Amino acid sequence: MIMNAGARRSGCGGARLTGHGHDTLVRIASADDFYTKFGAVMKYAVVVIDMQRGLFETDPEPFETAEVVARINALTARARSQGNPVVFVQHERQGSELAFGGAGWELISGLAVQESDIKVRKMTPDSFLRTDLEQVLKNRDVDALCICGYATEFCVDTTVRSAAAHGYPVFLVADAHTTHDKEHLPASLVRDHHNRTLSDVTSFGVPITAVACETFLRTEE
Repeated sequence: MIMNAGARRSGCGGARLTGHGHDTLVRIASADDFYTKFGAVMKYAVVVIDMQRGLFETDPEPFETAEVVARINALTARARSQGNPVVFVQHERQGSELAFGGAGWELISGLAVQESDIKVRKMTPDSFLRTDLEQVLKNRDVDALCICGYATEFCVDTTVRSAAAHGYPVFLVADAHTTHDKEHLPASLVRDHHNRTLSDVTSFGVPITAVACETFLRTEE
């Protein structure tokens, strides 16, 4: 069940989303806006993308790794407590650190994973393309997706757009996805850009909304 506006705050690290002197929260859904749009009861799934050792055990590691893991754990714990499914998507590429079954393919330590959680394997940035994700969601009568994980500009971006193309309203948890710094742009601004851009995409006919973890986790008493 997704939550109403008179609800209590739930701990999620209380992140302030900033970059180059401007606050990204000005384009991320406020609590009032979020609940006005999405206060209806719906069944959602948390889709956690590519939180894998081969992508995170790097120097430097992705932006705000510890904070992002904590937020994802809060999101998945809440979903399980409400009877909503949790899906971990893992990328694979033979002959690389992401070869299926290898150490780099495994999920990172610190990520809370339960036996009841669902695992989906993929080989492209799109978590729907040539995978069983859509069938998994249909089998569980999922109405909307909460998307988080790695990497903001690749698999997160592509999966958000694909989810909307498949007819799912998307909650992009604005401070629970991440990437590495780039030569041309720091990771904080990559995340900022995608939160703003994806929220402006309306042509799929379903909403894509960037919402801070703390706002998403508000729930009824």
